[in-house]
Amino acid sequence: MIDTSRRWLRRNRTNFAVGVGVLGAGYVAGQYVLSKIAETRQRMSEDRVAKENLRRRFQQNQEDCTITVLALLPTATENVLEVLPVERITQDLQQKKAERLGRSAATLDNSSAIPSSGPSSVTDDDGRSLASFQSESYLHASQMVASTSTPGEVGPSRPTKTKAQLWNELKITSVTRAFTLLYTLSLLTLFTRIQLNLLGRRNYLASVVSMASHSPQDPTISLENLDDDNVEQSYGNDFETNRKFLTFSWWLLHRGWRDVMQKVEVAVKAVFGPLNPREDLPLEKLSALVLEVRRKVEGVTAEERRSHKWLPYLLPPREQEELVLRESGMLKSPSKSQTATIPSPPASLAAEPPRSSLSSASLRRLLDETSDLVDSPPFTQIFTLLLDTTFSHLTDREIRTEAYRLPDPSSMPRVQEVPDLDSSLAKAKLAAILAVVTKQAHAIGNGVPNAYAQAIENVKELEAFAAVIYSSHFEFEALGDAQSEQLTAEPPVREEGPNKEQGAGMVGAATGVFEGVWGKITGS
Repeated sequence: MIDTSRRWLRRNRTNFAVGVGVLGAGYVAGQYVLSKIAETRQRMSEDRVAKENLRRRFQQNQEDCTITVLALLPTATENVLEVLPVERITQDLQQKKAERLGRSAATLDNSSAIPSSGPSSVTDDDGRSLASFQSESYLHASQMVASTSTPGEVGPSRPTKTKAQLWNELKITSVTRAFTLLYTLSLLTLFTRIQLNLLGRRNYLASVVSMASHSPQDPTISLENLDDDNVEQSYGNDFETNRKFLTFSWWLLHRGWRDVMQKVEVAVKAVFGPLNPREDLPLEKLSALVLEVRRKVEGVTAEERRSHKWLPYLLPPREQEELVLRESGMLKSPSKSQTATIPSPPASLAAEPPRSSLSSASLRRLLDETSDLVDSPPFTQIFTLLLDTTFSHLTDREIRTEAYRLPDPSSMPRVQEVPDLDSSLAKAKLAAILAVVTKQAHAIGNGVPNAYAQAIENVKELEAFAAVIYSSHFEFEALGDAQSEQLTAEPPVREEGPNKEQGAGMVGAATGVFEGVWGKITGS
């Protein structure tokens, strides 16, 4: 029995060996396949978590942009209201009306003649216009002194103006103020999006690289690295650099808006200057006038709008960057004793620009990248869309409903059996329109909730623009792998000098990659 079994095993040992080999190979192959499936599942899970983390970070970043804009906007609004005091002009007109009524009452007491009806109607018309301004306007803090002074007090002497001059000044000032705030709001929104998305992208990259460089099973304690090879420092993820970079919004809030106001004021005078405040304006004509002002400010054709440079309104010249940091409190101004003890530089170094804390490579790179984004065609395209939205909200909603007494088009049904003819036939006095514009200037700058900021948030292209900035690594793609080790070095200065051509080529490559990504998203 045992010998028989032994002989049978000997005869079939080859078959047994082949079977065991097949089973072993199948087991190994099965384990390999299972490990690959588990690895794929883990990678897909990690990718899903990473995408969700990126999406959550991006959405939080956009909410921070909105909160930041609403926090900074009142600063620019206060400056605009102080320089363009519509309420003070309204008080001057009311004072002239009171003086005229006093003289008429005195004349009526001394004379038995019956006054004619013509001047009375004109006075009533002016009274209704001024009453609308008084009910729709607000007083700025700088105008409280003039409004609370008694008639007997002697205030600061102002040149005496006629009623026609005051009405013309009121017309130009009210329209200029509202339009300036719309341009400032749109510029501030875009500039803040660029700033916070650049910082958000760098912080995200720094966190990803930091997590990838340290294994979760590594129990060692890593100390803070402040050397030049620190990943977070090279990506700009340091608190001081971020603070200085965000401080540059000071330029738009305190200087840039003045240049915008001057440009808008010239266009408003050319378009609205010949109009009479008592003139009846159809809604279509008002829209055409607003569009004409925008064409004079931004450009008539698409090529003119693309060639218009908005960078000087958002960032200071290179020689005034330290001034921005000092005015915003980021840098301390040197005292007189310190400046007196500083020796004069040698003659060989007198022509070189002074190097300060602004020469930080990460801060310089952030400012240059911001400049490239502002000068890119997508910036002009998004800026035009934001202006279309805000001006449409002012004209087609606020002025339409309050001055023309027409229904809000957003609340009207899409399908109407009877065509809406009232919008083409409705007219309103220019004085009534100016009263609404004066009220809306405060809603633009200090509205809670701010309907204009909410309208901007509904522009989908703005979020797409932010997504391109947040997710595109065009700076590192433009530098290439050969120069990736030199990210912490200061980039070439894009001014006159021996490195001008090299810096221009680097900037052109980075901008080209960015515009390529933007073209894929927009389909252009």
